[in-house]
Amino acid sequence: MWAYVVRRLAYSLVIILGVLFLLFVLFFLVTTPDDIARKAVGEKAPPQALEQWKKNHGYDKPRFWNREHPADSMLVDHFRRMLTFDFGNSDADDTPIWRRLRSGAGPSLSLTLPLFALGLLLTIPLGLLVAFFRETYIDRMGVVLCVLAMSISTVLYIIGGQYLIARVLRWFPISGFDPSPVVIGRFLAVPVLVGLLAGVGDSVRFYRAVFVEESGRDYVRTARAKGCGEARILVHHVLRNSLVPILTQVVVVIPSLVMGSILLESFFGIPGLGSITVDAINANDFATLRTMVYLGSLLFILGQILTDVSYTLVDPRVRLE
Repeated sequence: MWAYVVRRLAYSLVIILGVLFLLFVLFFLVTTPDDIARKAVGEKAPPQALEQWKKNHGYDKPRFWNREHPADSMLVDHFRRMLTFDFGNSDADDTPIWRRLRSGAGPSLSLTLPLFALGLLLTIPLGLLVAFFRETYIDRMGVVLCVLAMSISTVLYIIGGQYLIARVLRWFPISGFDPSPVVIGRFLAVPVLVGLLAGVGDSVRFYRAVFVEESGRDYVRTARAKGCGEARILVHHVLRNSLVPILTQVVVVIPSLVMGSILLESFFGIPGLGSITVDAINANDFATLRTMVYLGSLLFILGQILTDVSYTLVDPRVRLE
């Protein structure tokens, strides 16, 4: 297994280098350093101010190749900063990007971790329930409700939750965030509830399909022939043997737990990493934005490797070679 992990890490390094090159092309060829400087300093700023700002942020160097100093170019500096996690300062206000990441990680995790845990506790039992009553009116009604839930936009869930729960019923605040343990639950209740409603349809439909497919295996027919009840078969046999596709669904989501939920954080005023990404887009903060894209790529690749490794933990038949 370790040889497989090392090989995957080597492949991942090649992918990361490709991602970094694409990031450089997107951020520094489509938009020139002069355009970045004007958006940061102002369209009417004097040329001296623009040149000084580019010098302070390293945008005054040649983009690809420096004839006098080959290692002193924007491309080399871009790779060096990203690979050594020296993200520098924000283009918008010169705030250290690492400080923003540290301040936004807590609010993001306080939202996504409860949403992740409650989503698993809700959707897996519902998927088992619908699979238990397969080919009945309960199964058909469950599938219809799942498709309807998937068809509704997340933005509509957010607006409806804010209007009904926060404005009409006034049970919780419409938006905002306070990390105090006494009141943090009031600010997270509505976004967590909205996130659960927005994702329950897709997850339940996926788990239902996995459980129904697993219910047709030979070992299930053998268990029925031995006299095992349907509920015991689903819980002790089908659920256990469905852990591989469940892990595929679950582990891939883990990177988004760290990066936060962009829509929920933006609409509910939660100062997490997702909100930082939106603010960077609105402020044309290229340094922060490329950092967030790069970290998202790293976490996604790590999630893929963890998914493969986790297969061996739940299914002894899986061998990584």
